[in-house]
Amino acid sequence: MALPKAPAICAVIGRTRHKMVQVEIQEAAKRGARLLEIRLDYLAKAPDFHRLLARRPCPMIATVRRQADGGRWPGHEEERQMLLRQAIVAGFDWVDLETDVADDIRRYGNVKRIISYHNFREVPEDLEKIFRRMCEQDADVVKVAVTASSPSDNLRVMKLVNSGPKPTVAVCMGDLGTCSRVLIGRLGSPFSYATFNKERSFAPGIFSFEDMKRIYRFEQLRPDTKVFGVIGDPVSHSLSPRIHNGAFAKLGINAVYLPFRVPRGELAKFLEEFEQVPVAGYSVTIPHKEAAARLAQVRDPEVERIGAANTLIRTPGGWHAYNTDAPAALASLQANLPQIPGGPPTYLSSRKVLLLGAGGVARAVAFALNQQRCELTIANRTLERAHALGDEVGGRVIDWTERNKVECDTLINCTPIGMHPNLDDTPVHELFLNPGIMVFDTIYTPETTMLIREAREKGCPTLTGVDMFIRQAAMQFYLFTGMEAPTELMAKLVKRALSPVRLEEED
Repeated sequence: MALPKAPAICAVIGRTRHKMVQVEIQEAAKRGARLLEIRLDYLAKAPDFHRLLARRPCPMIATVRRQADGGRWPGHEEERQMLLRQAIVAGFDWVDLETDVADDIRRYGNVKRIISYHNFREVPEDLEKIFRRMCEQDADVVKVAVTASSPSDNLRVMKLVNSGPKPTVAVCMGDLGTCSRVLIGRLGSPFSYATFNKERSFAPGIFSFEDMKRIYRFEQLRPDTKVFGVIGDPVSHSLSPRIHNGAFAKLGINAVYLPFRVPRGELAKFLEEFEQVPVAGYSVTIPHKEAAARLAQVRDPEVERIGAANTLIRTPGGWHAYNTDAPAALASLQANLPQIPGGPPTYLSSRKVLLLGAGGVARAVAFALNQQRCELTIANRTLERAHALGDEVGGRVIDWTERNKVECDTLINCTPIGMHPNLDDTPVHELFLNPGIMVFDTIYTPETTMLIREAREKGCPTLTGVDMFIRQAAMQFYLFTGMEAPTELMAKLVKRALSPVRLEEED
């Protein structure tokens, strides 16, 4: 069986029991898998090839990976190579051979050969030399999987896809390299790997088969597919890829939206280097919002005023910076202010607000509140930043240690305290909360943070970050595409991703 003509997702299956491998082979085919890698090194017993190859629904790759290459093979190398030869004779469509043993295992019959190289430590200095040698080893496909130490490593590795004489799969492992697993589909890579069972991760940064197929629509990528993404650190928790890609699919837009982890201080270098892709627009999150505003060639008036941007759009004149956080936060607050039944309407201008944080989100919220003439108190762990923001918006500034003593009727958390993965953290003591305080936590992963949970237990009106997140994302989508965002779909996708049932399934 040959490779599918369109880019395929190779679903990796690795289980200890033959029965479960058989079950997952058939289930993967039902879900649309057109290529499977069977990790024989995961089996607890010697492989029964007759069972594994029975009712084969699509081409299958035999792989027996050594522990040094990220596998589980526990035996001697001679035994491993003998098992690979047996898999070839048994009738697998493909076999994966590491470059250092490929010359010792000759081609047999119609079985195709993947010559692979794995490096879980780094991108080696002589990578291109290694790649050229692999292309001479009687390969049908060359596979390179190395570990990124910077975002730019992705660009160097992806260049291999169309620079060699053989079809190539070249990706970076780790959270710095996830974008490469999708982007190679635009470059002509025959396939990309994904784990079929979400409970099993076969390599750092690997996506699940469902995410590659449903969210990133890997099999539909073309050279002219536009690329968008979210820049942050951390960024793996972001739901932005889920909702923007869902909106692209809903409206039939030929585009893909990816997570890009960019360490603090490296935004300028990243933006310059990734011009090679190119990326048409970015959402910007912690810790890059202020840097994005400084680096943009054109700034929207809101960005000039706030000094922070959460959106960058490529234009002929360079990057154009926007801030959709401020209008989204204002709209969320105004739509969710607690009202007294039968009483006069409540307005933001009458609220006494304690704002926690002084970063990009906090700046956007502070300027929005300043427009409404709220009485604003600011607390931040770095006092100098709090004073700088307070001077700009006319807010009172207190030391971070004094935050639990402030009298207010509205608490807004703009810090990452309580964000995934630090789910047990909260920015204020629970005794600070009382039923008269409205609590707005701008964090949306998780939606119910420890702060929101404790506030509800005390009877406080609460507002989670999901409402603001969807509003700002919808505005970004319009900036990206010029089309109105399908906000109902976006909300549905976020709620589904954050629901307890969904989380249990993914665990």
